[in-house]
Amino acid sequence: MRRALVPLALAVIAAGCASVLEASAPPPWPERLQTLLPADVVLFGEQHDAPDHQRLQRDAVEWLVARGQLAALVIEMAERGQSTAGLPADATENQVRAALLWQDAAWPWPAYGPVVMAAVGAGVPVLGGNLPRSQMRAAMADAAWDAHLPAAALARQYDALREGHCGLLPETQIAPMVRIQIARDSAMAVTAREALRAGQTVLLVAGGGHVLRSQGVPTHWPENIQSKVVLAQSGKARDAIKTEDADAWVSTPATPAQDHCAELRRRWGTGTSGG
Repeated sequence: MRRALVPLALAVIAAGCASVLEASAPPPWPERLQTLLPADVVLFGEQHDAPDHQRLQRDAVEWLVARGQLAALVIEMAERGQSTAGLPADATENQVRAALLWQDAAWPWPAYGPVVMAAVGAGVPVLGGNLPRSQMRAAMADAAWDAHLPAAALARQYDALREGHCGLLPETQIAPMVRIQIARDSAMAVTAREALRAGQTVLLVAGGGHVLRSQGVPTHWPENIQSKVVLAQSGKARDAIKTEDADAWVSTPATPAQDHCAELRRRWGTGTSGG
């Protein structure tokens, strides 16, 4: 009898453990958004060359629209001041691209078009949030941006820029380029703040580095704005990013391996890293 009860007990324990694991597992995307609400702004950080991430964004738009909760879609992929607010819900893709002054060379429309058109078709405004190119030179020269972040966060921005450019940027360009990054975060923050509507949520879509709580867009808001950060990661471990920088993580399959540094060296005409 005792020997017969042992397998039964183990089965009960295993079933109980499975139930606990199922209960603690996060719900699938985009239902996970429910665990982040209410929020004035949900920031979705993507890897630009991961098509799965743009699909996740479109799903988020549709999920929020279906519940009447999407106030606006703010995107890094268009400049601040450009908007679809004056367009009808049945606007064509060409009309939308014209309204946003879409730059296809930087942001391929086949990747981002479905996200944008999902919002437009629901009557939700799409707002460009990025710093206008005409203001970038002034931002590079504005040393006031150097004081925006605490020293540790600013150092992380410097390191990310060096790594992102494969060590090819001259050190004298690091601070000016990071000023642009911070100014871009500020522009997106202002755009999202202007789009706030009581009882609804603004969805902000940008590269992962822009949404980090300790150094990105959220550092430009007053404390009374409630925001949540979602980071999508393609085949990466999340230990490279501080856990307090995001509220949720969405993993997607790894993208095909590419030597971005080799491509950058080819474009810049150099075979060695810069000093």
